[in-house]
Amino acid sequence: MSFHKKPATYVSHVHLLVQDLIKSLSFYQDILGFKTLERSENQVLLTLDGKNPLLTIEQPEGVLPRQQRTTGLYHFALLVPNRKELAKVLQHFIDIRYPLQGASDHKVSEALYLADPDGNGIEIYRDRKDTEWQWNSDQIVMATEAIDVPDLLSEAVGEEFTGLHSETIMGHIHLHVADISRSQEFYGALGFEAVSRYGSQALFVSTARYHHHIGLNTWNGAGAPAPKPNSVGMKYYTIVFADAKARSEALNRVEEMGFKSEGYNVTDPSGNVIKLEVRQNG
Repeated sequence: MSFHKKPATYVSHVHLLVQDLIKSLSFYQDILGFKTLERSENQVLLTLDGKNPLLTIEQPEGVLPRQQRTTGLYHFALLVPNRKELAKVLQHFIDIRYPLQGASDHKVSEALYLADPDGNGIEIYRDRKDTEWQWNSDQIVMATEAIDVPDLLSEAVGEEFTGLHSETIMGHIHLHVADISRSQEFYGALGFEAVSRYGSQALFVSTARYHHHIGLNTWNGAGAPAPKPNSVGMKYYTIVFADAKARSEALNRVEEMGFKSEGYNVTDPSGNVIKLEVRQNG
């Protein structure tokens, strides 16, 4: 089953604020292989397959450096189609000596962690087959273990990295929030179910029994404030619903619970802005 097509509800696009558009564009194009889909004076819409937008980078007027100890983006996660593609990415980072922040085997996936020039967190990962995942009742079994690097790199022998594969998608997003319980209420209203917990400080939610479409944590501190609107970080991200009816029902639920909305834009309890969309082709 695909966890990023109908009938699942999933994350599809992230809009970032950066300090230097040219420097940021160079990173996403030259290091990761993104292509420009649309461009204006202060922002660029990026794609990997030439048609579907995955990422927007924007340099707002009066941009401020990334603020610490706030809510907002922890990382966005790019899902490559197979293990060979992840191996090619890792070999590429080794070849150009780009610093990684981590490399983990999560049982359901294998992941590489890094940051862009502004410190915006990025995960690049591949999923194991869902038939290999383990569930304990309604909770997915995940862990954070070391990747077998030599074994992974063996997949890339003789392969050349020419950019992230065109079938790479936005697999999930992980957010800093102020309150786990309140966040669970909000994302539950949008239709996401809790599938994994790490004590009282982290929660993972999904639809269609994916290991997680959204991660939530209070690692920047319970009650952390939202960042200033023009500071480096995430401006908003997009959630795609199966159809207009599902989106309207979700919007009605969050409005009935008293959460802020404007059109099809909603703001979670920690100040993270979300665009609710319906994509006709899945």
